[in-house]
Amino acid sequence: MKLQESGEDYLESILKIERTKGVVRSVDVANDLNVSKPSVSRAMHILAERGFIQIEDNVLVLSESGRKIAEKIYERHVLFTDFLIQLGVDEAIAAEDACRMEHTLSDESYAALKRFIEAHQVYR
Repeated sequence: MKLQESGEDYLESILKIERTKGVVRSVDVANDLNVSKPSVSRAMHILAERGFIQIEDNVLVLSESGRKIAEKIYERHVLFTDFLIQLGVDEAIAAEDACRMEHTLSDESYAALKRFIEAHQVYR
């Protein structure tokens, strides 16, 4: 099932928070994405219904399918951000642009760009 960009952002946020804090709560996601707690609550309900997360004792846990999407989006974000920074783009602008790019670039184009970056040792 295809997720909207916002759903991918929520899954990516859960993954990032999990990696830094270990445990993820809705308030952490709200703070990370700078959105309201009710927005996060609604999104988590939808993601849980679709099988991308489980909510256990108010803790958000990625399912296998949710983790796969989150890792894909996060990898793209890191690659694009680092690449843009190396091209001389301001770090904040690079992160913002990477957030848009990570959702729109096809898998084929992403794979080709990643091969190019790695072959030319442009990636950090």
